[in-house]
Parts: sequence; structure tokens; C-alpha cells
Amino acid sequence: MLPELPEPPLRLNLDWNALKANWLAMDRLSGKARAGAAVKADGYGLGARKAAAVLRDAGCRDFFVAHWAEAAELLDLVDPASISVLHGPQSPADCAYGQAIGAKPVINSLSQAQRWLDAGGGTCDLMIDTGMNRLGVPMREIGSEVLARLDVDVLLSHLVSSEEDTPLNALQCSRWKEARKAIAHRNASLANSAGITLGSEFHGDITRPGVSLYGGIPRPCLGQLIRQVVRPEAMIMQVRHVAAGETVGYNATFTAKAPMRLGTVSTGYADGYLRCWSNKGFFEANGAKLPVLGLVSMDMTVIDLTDANDIGEGDWVAASYDLPGAAAASGLTQYELLTLLGRRFQR
Repeated sequence: MLPELPEPPLRLNLDWNALKANWLAMDRLSGKARAGAAVKADGYGLGARKAAAVLRDAGCRDFFVAHWAEAAELLDLVDPASISVLHGPQSPADCAYGQAIGAKPVINSLSQAQRWLDAGGGTCDLMIDTGMNRLGVPMREIGSEVLARLDVDVLLSHLVSSEEDTPLNALQCSRWKEARKAIAHRNASLANSAGITLGSEFHGDITRPGVSLYGGIPRPCLGQLIRQVVRPEAMIMQVRHVAAGETVGYNATFTAKAPMRLGTVSTGYADGYLRCWSNKGFFEANGAKLPVLGLVSMDMTVIDLTDANDIGEGDWVAASYDLPGAAAASGLTQYELLTLLGRRFQR
């Protein structure tokens, strides 16, 4: 019999209390509406099952995923009827599966609507395209007889630029209200994380926070409400000393100007710590900032330990990863910073 698999030398330090607090904050901001939760993309990379369980216990009643496989992962945790599958029924097999498990497809086109009805129908959600030009029924088709035959629970649309002050927000809200008058439904939803801050006109009955739940701050006004949820951490595998004039990493992009003490940590671009952090990222431990030196490798990153003699092999260091600051430093979006975190991290 094999011994137990050792723990990996990299992990995500996840603050599930912060996730709960973030959802409660967005629920309060939603006013008379109730906040749902986007848990697609494996809970924005942090683990959909654990995230959904925490959010359920906090009071969340509406969960949004992209694929049927993502819905399947949650069936033993939440009421299947509370799960909305955003990509809808692409095939008869999708319809059959949705009807069997009781999750709701989000209908995005007249063809999807007809496919769902042909399969026997049932409760569904309906996405109206009010300006994204991505998924959703165009406004010119909202009077279709096919849509009138649907049993619509949530009538949705999606904001294009809710994190910005743009006339598009008011235009989309107006179109969404027009669709609400044209199509029978039980609930309506427009606002994502940033959209919630735009005011009660955008709230409808259900809001759909996503990135804010996981520590993202899409608008500055959320800065005092949203707590950091995730901190990637890695173990120092080796410590070495280099002399002045020696280089570090591939392509010798860093040259030591003086003798230095370096640490090689066990994370790299295969884990989502991308090359954009090369020579600009930081790790932290015991209050010290430890700059990244040279190019980030696939599985390894070198950091400066010259002024941190109390940190050595086997110690853990945390990537500087508060999402707004990390986005500004790396050029990645807060969404990418979350969803890029690879499966080798212990969660």
C-alpha cells in the first residue's frame, strides 16, 4: 500500500469568513432585492463546492454557473432549482439533463427557446441582450410568440460597463425595463458586482455579484466593504548565494549588483503566477517584502532573501495578491488573477 500523498508545496490561503462577509455586504447593498452568487469557473478559481456551501449557509438562494458540468458539482449542496446555467440548452441532451436534475437553463436565443419547448419545457430563465452583443435574445425579438410560451423564472440581462460611469448603464437599464414589460416572468436580474452600486433602479429582484464575493473591487466605492479572500502561498525549496555580477533565471534578465541571498519558491506560470510578475512581483513573509528576481519559470520563481535572514528552506511565503493592487501591477484583470490560479494549489 502506498503511503499517503504528501501535501503540495503550494497552497491557497482562503478566508471563507471573508467570502461570507462579502456576500452579506453585497446583499445589504442590493436593498429590496436579494443577492445571488456567481460560482462559475470553479467559484472563480477558489473551489465552487466550498464556496457554494459557505454562501448557502450565509443565506444565498440563487447560484449562477456557466456549464451543466458545473451545475452537476453542486447538486448535493444546494437546491437544484436554485441553479441557473448561463450557457443554456445547446442540444437536446442539455435539455434532457436539465429536466432530469431540475436546474434552470438560461435561454439565450429563439432557437434555444424552441429546443427547450420541444423537449417538454419547464421552468427556465431568459437572457435579454440589452447591449452586450454576446449572448441573449435581441431586443427586436422580445415580442416573439416562442418566448411567450416559456415559463420564465428570472428575466436577466448583463451590463457592459458597470464599473464605469457611462451612458450605456442607463440605456441598458431602460431596455431591461422594456423587456420586463413585454415578457412574463417571476423575477428580474440585471446587476453584477459593480452594477449593484449603481442604485436601486438596477437591482430588480435578484442581483448577481461575482468578483466582489471573492475579493475583487470593481468600483472604488466597494473598497471599504470587500475583504481579501485568497492569498497564494508557496514553500521555499532552496536558498542560494550569488556574487555581484551573477544573473538569475532564464535569459539573464536580472543581474546582482552586490552579493545576494536568494530563495527559489515552488510556483510559476503553470500555476497562474504568470511571467508578467517577472522582476516586478513581490512575496511576503514575517512582514518583509521579497521581490521577484528574473523571469518567472513554469514551476519556480526566485525571490530576494538578502534582507530576510530569518526566512529559509521549508518556510512559506505569500504572493502579494490583493486583487486591485495586483491587477494594477500585473496588467491582468481581477477576474484573471482569480481564475488563473492552477489546480496544483492546495485549496
